[in-house]
Parts: sequence; structure tokens; C-alpha cells
Amino acid sequence: MSEQSTPDDARPEYTDTLPEYAERVLEVAELIPPGRVMTYGDVAEWLEEGGPRQVGRVMALYGGAVPWWRVVRADGTLLPGHELRALDRYRAEGTPLKQASRAAQGHLPRLDMKRARWDGGERAEGHT
Repeated sequence: MSEQSTPDDARPEYTDTLPEYAERVLEVAELIPPGRVMTYGDVAEWLEEGGPRQVGRVMALYGGAVPWWRVVRADGTLLPGHELRALDRYRAEGTPLKQASRAAQGHLPRLDMKRARWDGGERAEGHT
């Protein structure tokens, strides 16, 4: 999601106009279990199509209706502009976090990528 994203309730229905690639990205986002995350690059690799930027663009434009906080940056930093909303979700789901250092901007924690990253598990076999 980006800061330019419209609120969920202001979005038009995309069911008829959603690009096929976007549908696939959003389907992967919905598969990620609570408390786990995939990076933008992980999603692209899992789909065997596109790259991190394409996945990020899909999430920015269409990701408001799926668990967007589970598709993250590879360095574990929280999504700029949505840090507090995402942090609330991570804490509620028990997503592993690393304590912020005093030098960290806003003293926000980061995701513990070693523990939180999900590889798609058994569902990765036979994906479309």
C-alpha cells in the first residue's frame, strides 16, 4: 500500500477490471498465514513472474482488501506511512519482531525476517 492509496471503503470494485497478474499477487497475499510474511521478491519468485517492484505496485493499487501487512520489504522495515497500522497487526498476530535501536527512526521495531519469513510451505508445490 502506498500513501496515495485510497481508503478501502472508497475503492471501486475491481472484480471485473483487475489485471490477471494483480489477481495472482493478491491470491498469494491471502495465503500467507497470520504471524508470517513474504517479501515483494518472494511473491514474484513464487509466481515465477514479475519482480519486487511489480508486486509492490499491485499491493499499492489493489492490496487494501487483503492482508497487505504480510507482504513486506526484504530488510524488515515497516511500510512507510503505514508503520503503526502494520505494527498493530504484527503484534496481534504474533509476528516476530526485532527491537528498534535507539538510532532507528521513530524507534520502531523491524520484522525478524529469519523467523517471520514464509516460503509458501506445501502450497508452493503446484502453484499457478
